[in-house]
Amino acid sequence: MINAKARAVDGPDQPFRAAEIERRDLDAHDVLIEIKYAGICHSDIHTAHGEWGPVHYPLVPGHEIAGIVTAVGPAVTKYKLGDRVGVGCMVDSCGECENCRKGEEQYCLRGNVPTYAGVDKYGEPTQGGYSTHIVVTEGFVVRIPDTIELDAAAPLLCAGITTYSPLHHWGAGPGKKVAVVGMGGLGHMAVQIAHAMGAEVTVLSQSLKKKDDGLALGADHYYATSDPETFQKLAGSLDLIINTVSANLDLDAYFSLLTLDGTVVNVGAPGEPMSLNVMSLIGSRRSFAGSMIGGIQETQEMLDFCAAHHIVPRIEVISADEIDEAYKRVLASDVKYRFVIDTSTM
Repeated sequence: MINAKARAVDGPDQPFRAAEIERRDLDAHDVLIEIKYAGICHSDIHTAHGEWGPVHYPLVPGHEIAGIVTAVGPAVTKYKLGDRVGVGCMVDSCGECENCRKGEEQYCLRGNVPTYAGVDKYGEPTQGGYSTHIVVTEGFVVRIPDTIELDAAAPLLCAGITTYSPLHHWGAGPGKKVAVVGMGGLGHMAVQIAHAMGAEVTVLSQSLKKKDDGLALGADHYYATSDPETFQKLAGSLDLIINTVSANLDLDAYFSLLTLDGTVVNVGAPGEPMSLNVMSLIGSRRSFAGSMIGGIQETQEMLDFCAAHHIVPRIEVISADEIDEAYKRVLASDVKYRFVIDTSTM
């Protein structure tokens, strides 16, 4: 077994503490990664607080992982010592179902194995990236381009792919009018990616306080959803809306912004059911969809795309001792735009 230093939480209302966890010995296709940086995702907070169902504690969150390969199993062919690599939201899947064979491992019909708060093929609970080392099968490791710094790369493994995948799937590009709801960790990535894809980008945010940032990141327009005139002005004009917020929105108001065959895609996950009037969809053949992350191949494609277009998240690097404070600040929307843990401080 490999011992790793970590930060763990023992219950939904408990603070993080220093811990030592065991990583498995390397199997033939395993890669040992020395984690350099781990991003903090809102999903980490939901899970650590027990808001998405029962959790096996102690829990080490973290699925935005960037680091260096320090050992490989005897059958590994994709990576070698010293390679710059990343791990995202999943570390395994069945590899055999229809979705896995299509490269859509995130939708594995038998259930993918999440990087933390899951159970691996050995029957052990998975522990995430708030730690110094992790062992992952090579098929779920991605290569980080040399032009992206490791600290900036970490949030791309969740925030980047979570927004890239629906933009790619629904054809954001030249001639398409794309709106991004929310200007947070996910939203600020969606703006950059949609802009680089060639779409006309509009930000729909509750207020205009981040307008300068949105325009600087590539948005063509920026509107406050707290202003009723926004919905009148943009009615019937948008092809695609990516909703990155977890709030329970007035969906019918957002459907009214879509053109014929337009789509609203939720990547934010509200804690409560959302309601809608089906007539808001029927009238203009509109669609309401959801999207998770991307498969491994698409995640690599996203990293290469971001490198080619000089897209990186705006980050604030913190020490391991600042995780609890960072969680409070995320919940208060007091971050521009992603916290990243320097794991050397473990």
